[in-house]
Amino acid sequence: MSKVTFQQGPIRPPNEANSLLLRLTRNCPWNRCLFCPVYKNEKFSRRDIEEIKNDIHAISEAVKRTRAVSEEMGFNGEINRQTVAMVSARYPELLSVAFWQFHGGKTVFMQDADSLLLPVEQLIEILNLLKEKFPNVERITTYARSRSLLRRSVKELISLKESGLTRIHVGLESGNDQVLEFMKKGVSGKQQAEAGIKVKESGISLSEYVILGLGGENLWREHAIDTAKVLNTINPDFIRFRTLAISPSAPLYDSFQRGEFKPLKEDDVIREEALLIDQLEGITSFLYSDHILNLLEEVCGQFPDHKEKMKGVLNQYLSMPDQQRVMFRIGRRTGYFKSLQDMKNDSLMSAVENIYKQIQNKGFSVDHYIEELTRRYI
Repeated sequence: MSKVTFQQGPIRPPNEANSLLLRLTRNCPWNRCLFCPVYKNEKFSRRDIEEIKNDIHAISEAVKRTRAVSEEMGFNGEINRQTVAMVSARYPELLSVAFWQFHGGKTVFMQDADSLLLPVEQLIEILNLLKEKFPNVERITTYARSRSLLRRSVKELISLKESGLTRIHVGLESGNDQVLEFMKKGVSGKQQAEAGIKVKESGISLSEYVILGLGGENLWREHAIDTAKVLNTINPDFIRFRTLAISPSAPLYDSFQRGEFKPLKEDDVIREEALLIDQLEGITSFLYSDHILNLLEEVCGQFPDHKEKMKGVLNQYLSMPDQQRVMFRIGRRTGYFKSLQDMKNDSLMSAVENIYKQIQNKGFSVDHYIEELTRRYI
């Protein structure tokens, strides 16, 4: 039996973890952002439409083969844990497809960093073939840069929506022009807003990503206020927070080493986050902090109804004594704590206190210890 092969790229949004990954482009067309460690030694290229179609056909064949394994095992085509384990052992190249089916097989994420650089006609062909081969798919999403969206008319975006594109993920990162320029984002706050408005007008769901701490010590206030202004203008369906962690493989690391960029301490990131949320007005967006790098993952909800609740979580943390904040930071970064409420769990708190004692006994700085932990999550 011949081997089934298809391409998949290296990254996707955390909430697309259970989605089928379909590669339309390779790498990033801009590839200059200082904070990003991905693709830096890779060239961007658009995949040929026939290559992409062949991958869709290959994935369809992979679905048939995984179901055949299920039939052999007596599960009547159901993809359960036993089926996934057998596929992993027998056809490891099909594991991602088996995993996708195990989670329902209803979502697809089109890679890599900017699928909307492909001609609209080709994107429509791809979307139509996806729907033909996988009729159970309910959501098809992609990354797109704001500059690429600015090149698309609302009419073109509507045609993509009608063909099955349901959500676009955009890296807003910041709304402040000084921050965007320093980080070499290649776009202004005004352009970010214009691009987001286009997506909203098309009816496609929009998810905007914000990097907490991206302004550093010098521009944290401007970063928070101007980012809120852009988000207020767009009113995206989703706002997703990510906290800056400087990878040694990211260009920003050199600026950090030279002292040109001074990162915020974790408590100051929370103060910045509180200011940003306070400035968000007149929107109905859902806010998620769904990433391990965020200190307070429980800051989530929909505006305007849950705004005060989210501010309350931030203020609760900031009002805690210094020692308690240190304990929470250690507990969060070591995986013992997921929320502030976990500090009331005696067994969890005892484990964190033991880690703190070990840090002290070894003469380590808590900040340095936590920095090393967070780099593992990048």
